[in-house]
Amino acid sequence: MEFTFSGRVIEWRGPAPYYYLPVPAEEAADISEVAAMASYGWGVVPVAARIGDIDFETSLFPKDGGYLLPLKAAVRGPCRITAGDEISVEMTVRFPH
Repeated sequence: MEFTFSGRVIEWRGPAPYYYLPVPAEEAADISEVAAMASYGWGVVPVAARIGDIDFETSLFPKDGGYLLPLKAAVRGPCRITAGDEISVEMTVRFPH
């Protein structure tokens, strides 16, 4: 499953700040249909993603019926991404082999 979407980066302030890109509702609904086949537990869904020239792998976090794409510092730094930025991402759900 491949997706391309845009959204606004959000920040969650815990003991350390975390940054996420919320997956839009339509794409989240499609992902939820295959989540059980792709997930390795706890409802997280492994994905490969690309923002600008940066390719990375991570896992979507389930949140309020949707999903959040974590944005690590190794991705945010080179792309100069911060909270509130509108960004685009290409993403593929990774299924176990």
